[in-house]
Amino acid sequence: MSGLYVHIPFCASRCIYCGFYSTTQAALRQRYVDAVCREMDLRQEEFNTLAPIQTIYFGGGTPSQLSISQLEQLFHSIAATMKSQSDFADMEITLEANPDDVTEEFARDLRRLPVNRVSLGAQTFSNARLQFIHRRHTSEQVGMAVERLRKAGIQNISIDLMFGFPEETLSDWEKDVEAAISLQTEHISAYALTYEEGTPLYRLQQAGKVQPLEEETLRAMYFLMKERLEAAGYEHYEISNFARRRSQHNSGYWQARPYIGLGAAAHSYSGTTRSWNVSDLQQYITSIEQGRRPHETETLDAPTRYNDLIITALRTREGIPFALLDAKQRQYLLQQAAPMIERGLLQATADHLHLTAEGLFISDNIMVDLLL
Repeated sequence: MSGLYVHIPFCASRCIYCGFYSTTQAALRQRYVDAVCREMDLRQEEFNTLAPIQTIYFGGGTPSQLSISQLEQLFHSIAATMKSQSDFADMEITLEANPDDVTEEFARDLRRLPVNRVSLGAQTFSNARLQFIHRRHTSEQVGMAVERLRKAGIQNISIDLMFGFPEETLSDWEKDVEAAISLQTEHISAYALTYEEGTPLYRLQQAGKVQPLEEETLRAMYFLMKERLEAAGYEHYEISNFARRRSQHNSGYWQARPYIGLGAAAHSYSGTTRSWNVSDLQQYITSIEQGRRPHETETLDAPTRYNDLIITALRTREGIPFALLDAKQRQYLLQQAAPMIERGLLQATADHLHLTAEGLFISDNIMVDLLL
């Protein structure tokens, strides 16, 4: 089982916190779609090796900025490339979308595509906070988008939330969590706002115009979210993800399943190698048009694969499977984990090592101590 990721870097405008590779160069959309289709041709052998593909994910950027005909073109090329698979039946196929892009027409036109899961970038239900981070949609449009998608037959919907905005209170965040629950979506992802270097938000912080919230406030927000979502029937299956229906594609990353990444800045993983395309739209398009994939590749040695497993599998409810480690690695892991097991931050079972509830919020620190 493997996955396919297609990076769509186009955005109508940039959010002030975003560190992902994206662009507002709308005029290049068609050339980019053509280039992604051409990249599939160039990588036919990889598709043959990784078959069958079970999940497809269009991420960004804002994939919903593409036209339906451009998305159809991508699906046509994917189908042609997956020669050993007759159709998209039984696949989880996700499209990320901005709520304001989900018009009645757009939702209706999705029926022409194999898309069966949509991930909406809601972020917050406060219009003031949406304006602060330069989101284009309003809080009201989130509910409208969910309703339109349901009407169009999409029965697997996820929404993204953020917490920890400057001056946000625990009460503010509680209202966002309750608003998210009221939409009854199948999946909710929630992340703390980060001040990533190079972003406008980071520059505001450096200039003293905004300040991050105290860690204790963020901790209280995290556990309020955990309590409320679990009480509402969501499984806390990954540090930042809650589901009535898990994301199969993202689970593939955490379980170290192979995947192919297409497009500028997209990463690929075979199990023994990792590669990534250049994070430059024009260079990517030009190189692909000349029949060359602009990328770098690294071969993963045993210590690197061990470290990768720590920072992916430990994020999940199940944790790190001992079966994926050799005897020496398992001994080292349990030795490093012993003090944190004693403190109640980690728990070891017969076949897994996983975070406890207390360990979830400081998982990054725990992972550092477990690395080689």
